Amino acid sequence: MAEKVTIATVARHARVSRQTVSNVLNAPHIVREETRLRVQDAINALGYRANQAARQMRTGRSRLIAARIEPTRDGINGSVLDRFLHGLTETADAAGYRVLLYTATDDQREIATYDDLLGTYELDAFVLVGTKYGDPRTAWLAGRDVPFVTFGRPWDALDAHPWVDVDGAAGTAQATRHLLSSGHRRIAFIGWPLGSGVGDDRRAGWRDALRAAGVDPTGLHRETEDGIAEGERLMRDLLVTVAPTAVVCASDSLALGALQAIRGTDPPVSVIGFDDTPVAAAVGLDSVSQPLGEAAARCVDLLTGVLDGNHQTSTHVLLQPALALRHTA
Repeated sequence: MAEKVTIATVARHARVSRQTVSNVLNAPHIVREETRLRVQDAINALGYRANQAARQMRTGRSRLIAARIEPTRDGINGSVLDRFLHGLTETADAAGYRVLLYTATDDQREIATYDDLLGTYELDAFVLVGTKYGDPRTAWLAGRDVPFVTFGRPWDALDAHPWVDVDGAAGTAQATRHLLSSGHRRIAFIGWPLGSGVGDDRRAGWRDALRAAGVDPTGLHRETEDGIAEGERLMRDLLVTVAPTAVVCASDSLALGALQAIRGTDPPVSVIGFDDTPVAAAVGLDSVSQPLGEAAARCVDLLTGVLDGNHQTSTHVLLQPALALRHTA
């Protein structure tokens, strides 16, 4: 009968202590990268499998993090969350965690799912996306001392809980300045209804960049729910009312709608979207790109710090986007 592979077996093979192997399995972030890789190679070579039940009893951890899958919409902006979840799963795996995915159609159903998951799986923590003003989800988790981190700011109070976000205002400001440098002055904006933290942030970057250049943004803004048809409708309205030479949009869905509306216009109108989705790349749409892989990795870093009781100097991270240009404005 083949010898049972234990932590001691792995330690001998990797020439480290049993405690180091345990650290790689339970708290890999405290192990030097070179050592962690050597232990992981030994684990793979020997086919070692940790007993999850025993590990949970010993550490009090399930090593499970839950995250929500957004409802399917137009198949465009959903790819943004897909990329984030892919990065989250990879980074969590490297830290010794698994990601449990769930669905919910609204906040109350999501909160009900939290209650069910916590009772069924004894989850360690949650990663939330799509924060908003007065977010009931974060209030529910915080009120029950459930560890969590959000991809998105707590718009009511920036120090309310750990978060990672992308500076949307910086992204639309960069897009607007690019258009200004290309000679545009009537630069419109198609965004989401007022009161959306993310939407308001992206609108502010466009507005402030215009004002800094001495351009009055009054009358150049339109708002709607997200979608291609909505973007096309508002772009047609802008063409009739203010005749912009360029437009910055709060999403690629809105920008793709704007592209449909400007077909055949003379002179042509420049369009810049937000999120740099695969569809934007396929049709040659300029767009603001979010560092989603880095955002996911930073979420895991913050979360493991919370779970391990590490006192970090900062519990929030604001990342900078980049402008993905595919043609001259």
